Amino acid sequence: MTRQRALVSIHLAAVLFGLTGVFGELIQASAAVITLGRALFAVFALFGFSRLQRKPLFQALTPAQLFTLVVSGGLLAAHWVTFFISVKTGGIAIATLGFASFPAFITLFEGLVFREKVRLAEWLVLALVTAGLVLVTPSFSLADQGTIGLAWGIFSGLSFALLALSNRRSAVGLDAMQIACGQNIVVVLALLPFAVGQLPGMAAIDWFWIALLGIFCTGLSHYLFVSSLTKLNARSAGLVIALEPVYAIGFAWILFAQQPTLRMMFGAILIVAAIVWSGLRKTAH
Repeated sequence: MTRQRALVSIHLAAVLFGLTGVFGELIQASAAVITLGRALFAVFALFGFSRLQRKPLFQALTPAQLFTLVVSGGLLAAHWVTFFISVKTGGIAIATLGFASFPAFITLFEGLVFREKVRLAEWLVLALVTAGLVLVTPSFSLADQGTIGLAWGIFSGLSFALLALSNRRSAVGLDAMQIACGQNIVVVLALLPFAVGQLPGMAAIDWFWIALLGIFCTGLSHYLFVSSLTKLNARSAGLVIALEPVYAIGFAWILFAQQPTLRMMFGAILIVAAIVWSGLRKTAH
């Protein structure tokens, strides 16, 4: 892995993350089924990538580590289910921008729950994300499908923020690949009771899309992300990953004619700017 290859890997990871909503739009199945299938194929993919790296994927866990993986896996399941509900309700762009609110939730939780000192710059990040979400909101009526979809996307961002804080504080002694695999196994176990009855009626093409989603947008993207960090610092990686909403909006526009309004574009610019600024600030500290 050279720096040039690391840059290619991180950009490809961002593109794959952006494609997640596209598969959510293509797959004619419930959010629970999509999440179950995604996690199942991701486990197989992560196992294969761990063999390429010649590093063990499974190890004996302490009770604290096992508890952490169960909680974080549950949060990951909630994040994915609400995201795919958002895609099917409001469209790819709105779902992705709603999810992109997660830096604001991290700021709130760090200040209100964990009693960490929140600096002025962090409140400005929160203000930027809030202003962006106001602009993205199609209307302030729950009769509007786009507004409901945005609400689900924001719930997705909320659960992702809790997941990020959980990983930051409790995943000591495990590397990123092991955490990802453990969390995906928990997702499979958590969603199986809700989705198993729907599996026999699944079309073959939906299984194909789910396999691509799990292998490429989950397993491969995570592998590329982790591998790129061997040559890139967190700031460089974060700046590239912040482009995910841009890629998602572009894919939605090209593939499904989901053209964003000018107001939505301004909102997207504010939200992406907040993500980039948040990443730069955290690296500096």
